Amino acid sequence: MTTESAGAPTPYAPPEPGTVVVYRGATLFDGTGGPARPGTSIVVDGPLIRAVVPDGDPAASVEGADVVDLTGRFVTPGLIDAHQHLATPPDRPAAEAVLRRLAHSGVTGVRDMADDLRQIGDLARAALVGEIAGPDIHYAALMAGPGFFDDPRTHQVTRGAVPGEVPWMQAVTDATDLPLAVALARGTHASAIKVYADLDAALVTAVTAEAHRQGIPVWAHAAVFPATPGQVVAAGVDTVSHVTLLAHETADRPLTSYRDKPPVDHASLVTGADARLDALFARMRERGVILDATAALWSSAELAGDERAESNSELAVALTVQAHRAGVELATGTDHETPPGDPFPALYDELAFLVRRCGIPERDVLRSATLVGARGAGVGHLTGSVEPGKLADLAVFARDPLADIDHLRTITLTVKRGRRLPRADFATDLSREPR
Repeated sequence: MTTESAGAPTPYAPPEPGTVVVYRGATLFDGTGGPARPGTSIVVDGPLIRAVVPDGDPAASVEGADVVDLTGRFVTPGLIDAHQHLATPPDRPAAEAVLRRLAHSGVTGVRDMADDLRQIGDLARAALVGEIAGPDIHYAALMAGPGFFDDPRTHQVTRGAVPGEVPWMQAVTDATDLPLAVALARGTHASAIKVYADLDAALVTAVTAEAHRQGIPVWAHAAVFPATPGQVVAAGVDTVSHVTLLAHETADRPLTSYRDKPPVDHASLVTGADARLDALFARMRERGVILDATAALWSSAELAGDERAESNSELAVALTVQAHRAGVELATGTDHETPPGDPFPALYDELAFLVRRCGIPERDVLRSATLVGARGAGVGHLTGSVEPGKLADLAVFARDPLADIDHLRTITLTVKRGRRLPRADFATDLSREPR
């Protein structure tokens, strides 16, 4: 090459180490589950947290530092949406608009649960280096049985190729070379393997074992058909998604395929007191399996008035309450988004659902949306709590979300990897939003 280009502009890039900012006077919920700490200073050096101390501590006085007064403000770790789909089908302007809204709503991380990774990989890169405003994206490469790949969505995310025969969306059978299949998935720079549908217990176990051998976690649907929820958990997966799928642990006949789901005894399960699910939740707690409940999915605006959705919403409440009571760690995923013109993301609705419909305390829900979400994404060592050495991922609110979860809507500032994203910079312009 005879010339070198600096590449695309990176207006949202993390600040360089040595750029010190002191956020002073905040009331801090640090994500670890402890009580909120008033009068707290958070010292940020470049993209990392250097110190978290009382305002009067000498460590909070750094010569030459930029001081941001947060007196009267409330700070949490950056929020994490544990279940997104940003490219089914790929639509770059729409995805960037979603990411921008998330980033200006205090969301600093998302799990993308299978998509066209050709686009997701570039979106993740662009958000990481700061070309676009967006959360960090931790994404999965999908594996399922061959029968799943006539699903129209698999064609949307493999245009120009054959569904089931690409590294980010593979059909697996007993004859599959699993070390190669997992290596191909890892080559997409995926954070995890997603186990989806039409796999029996033996194959789920084999995929999970090989993924773990190669150092990559497994995120699974709660029932994989014919693999039951209990078999999925026994296989050693790291997270399971969709609390209503756990109902199939109580099926009165063997599971067969993704498209042949047996009916569940709704009247019995909405009591939230089924012994079979108690046993399942106990195993999940013992094994540390995180539940991405997507509990509010069935009460989303687009499903309003749908009788089946209302029934599933009731089931989601009962099973989420039962799981929480059993000590299962919950992550806060959405699996949908609010319309383009809505100023706030679906994640706020998920958190409100967990508080108002499921009766889970705000403190527990905010921990689920921060530290548990980070652990579910495989990055709990990097983010999810406000502690020295972790990424400077913060959300700042004018009113206390521990007092009322709806106070999330008073977001004033997001700090993502040390880069400030004021809410005031975000303006919903319906004439420019993608439809």
